[in-house]
Amino acid sequence: APTLPALLLLPAGRAGAQTPARAGAFELRPYVGAYLPTGDQRDVLEDAVLVGAQASYRITQRFAITGTFGWAPSEDRLTTGGETLDLYQYDIGAEARAASWYSRDSWSFTPFLGLGVGGRSYSYRDLDDVDSKSNVAGYGALGGEFGFGRVGLRLEARDYVSRFEPLVGDDDAETRNDVTVAAGLTVNF
Repeated sequence: APTLPALLLLPAGRAGAQTPARAGAFELRPYVGAYLPTGDQRDVLEDAVLVGAQASYRITQRFAITGTFGWAPSEDRLTTGGETLDLYQYDIGAEARAASWYSRDSWSFTPFLGLGVGGRSYSYRDLDDVDSKSNVAGYGALGGEFGFGRVGLRLEARDYVSRFEPLVGDDDAETRNDVTVAAGLTVNF
């Protein structure tokens, strides 16, 4: 059975199918989703809504560079009173986009894989005596986009691995994991 990366390299499945017309190579995308801590990170932070924006530049039809900024208002599980913790993530990555798996005159479906690196900052909203912490993070992404000409609906899941310094205290930094899932509205320029 073919693997997912091999399937991404297959050409479009329907002879004579045309990809709906798109504008230029630049894409803007507001998104909304969920931040889901896993493993040890789940002991520290609550699940949270995630909102943000992406900008992509398609270098070729099958390769794009994507920059992402997101914000999640999580809650610290370790402090008394469940303090709100603003989590900011910012990264840049490369995407391998397949030829459309399904394509008609009015719409298409195109899967993608991505890898990237960036950072993450944690900032208590109401604790002025605690400094913000920023750490490096990397991700792997998997998703697809339903394209309708100049607009699209993008579904994406990301698995983040990050360095995590304790928010309060002097404990050593550790490697942590979390996941984000999101849906975004793509506008092509």
